[in-house]
Amino acid sequence: MSPELGDARLVKQKDWWKGAVIYQIYPRSYQDSDADGVGDLAGIVQRLPYIASLGVDAVWISPFFTSPMKDFGYDVSDYCDVDPMFGNLADFDAVISTAHRLGLKVMIDLVLSHTSDAHPWFQESRASRDNPKANWYVWSDPKEDGTPPNNWLSIFGGSAWQWSGEREQYFLHNFLTSQPDLNFWEPQVQEALLDVARFWLHRGVDGFRLDTINFYMHDKELRDNPALPKAQRNNTIAPSVNPYNHQEHLYSKNQPENLDFLRKLRAVMDPFHAAAVGEVGDAQRGLEILGEYTAGDDLMQMCYAFEFLASTPPTASYVAEVMTRLDEYAPDGWACWAFSNHDVTRHATRWDMPLAALKLMTTLMMCLRGTACIYQGEELGLHEAEVAFEDLQDPYGIEFWPEFKGRDGCRTPMVWEHHGLNGGFSGAGRPWLPISHEHVNRAVDVQEDDPHAIIHHYRRAIAFRQNNPALASGGHDGVKAEGDIVYFTRHLDGRRIFCAFNLSDTPSEFCPPEGTWQAIGHELGSAELSADGNLHLGPWQPFIAATVA
Repeated sequence: MSPELGDARLVKQKDWWKGAVIYQIYPRSYQDSDADGVGDLAGIVQRLPYIASLGVDAVWISPFFTSPMKDFGYDVSDYCDVDPMFGNLADFDAVISTAHRLGLKVMIDLVLSHTSDAHPWFQESRASRDNPKANWYVWSDPKEDGTPPNNWLSIFGGSAWQWSGEREQYFLHNFLTSQPDLNFWEPQVQEALLDVARFWLHRGVDGFRLDTINFYMHDKELRDNPALPKAQRNNTIAPSVNPYNHQEHLYSKNQPENLDFLRKLRAVMDPFHAAAVGEVGDAQRGLEILGEYTAGDDLMQMCYAFEFLASTPPTASYVAEVMTRLDEYAPDGWACWAFSNHDVTRHATRWDMPLAALKLMTTLMMCLRGTACIYQGEELGLHEAEVAFEDLQDPYGIEFWPEFKGRDGCRTPMVWEHHGLNGGFSGAGRPWLPISHEHVNRAVDVQEDDPHAIIHHYRRAIAFRQNNPALASGGHDGVKAEGDIVYFTRHLDGRRIFCAFNLSDTPSEFCPPEGTWQAIGHELGSAELSADGNLHLGPWQPFIAATVA
């Protein structure tokens, strides 16, 4: 049914995404319904009531499309169907209907920058230089000496160019050699991808997470990337052992023409009140690109930021610096914050924080301006799982082992039952990745019975955000730091909420801004003002207060 004919999906609030809490599902590892060792869509349906019980607004489901699975679904061979290992389109329809009945929006992961080399589009494109899809991918002749056309590198290691004997040309791949990049300079490619978005919007999805959104367009002249100064190589999106870090990726991504395509995509989405969060893969210019891509009302609603996916724990000064830069580059834009996802070491391990600190960081996320994204198992306080080399599935980890162990440690199956087979994830004899014994001790059923478990703190923090619209969608007066304390005031419709967080394991004192404040958020451990009006914050303690009318 077309949106013009009164589609029921149009009852959605236009700005439902603003300040929403999104729960990321990695479908291979969430719930296996048919005992084949791999999670599936029917398993997600089974667990949607649990997700709704957390109080989140939406789910983001990582790719489930037909795929050879060389990059576990991020190599798509059919954009408009479900891979049999995950089920079928009827199972996806059940996800949509069940989620909507529970009050959850559904966002799906669209991988538009590249396809699998098994996609029929690529099979046709590589067959000759003069077929109807010959220009659908990025092809180039070699240099006179037979080497690739330029110095661009792949995030997964080595050259970003792969030779094809059929055409006697190189094709571009920013990721695996089996993931050729689509040519967004070709209008037919853009229209085909817009048709993909239309297909899923008519199927009932509420939005998209857009993988590697800044990789869509490449420099038409294929100019060499300049070298990245050595001092800046620690601030990258790839592990340090990867030579990708030696370049400033000036021409292989982040092209200004990308904005024209994003406007077309937004025009397709708007009649459905759908929202998009774009993943910006750029460490040097991430917030700047976020500002460009979310400016105005005709681009993306929000972008997924990498700043809090860094390896070092965020200090008060770092949080203030990130938010100040965001205000500078994107004063009217909107960020989507995350601490963990399917590509990085879980933050409980990455930051090596005690439980009290993990709870405080959750509270901080729910108070910051922006949308919040939590990754499956994060609400259980899961640490990175140890995966032996012989059990690795991730090609990234296999390539750079042992200096970089890949992404399997954050992708191991969700744990539901302490005494259940495979932690309640699967009835298979051997799941696709091994179950962590440490994780089983933190299973959902264990934590539900423990009033002090972190899962209950997530529920309280999410509910607190949703009960205080100033935190979800209000403005702020700038984020500042004083010693170990980061602080700011959120405001909406005359209500002001002051937030301060002691990001350290030692007590701190602080003088809140002038005004008559009443402490709120006691369920989150919020401190009280002392009789003299000063604030004494214990280790990893917040203070949240509202103005007294």
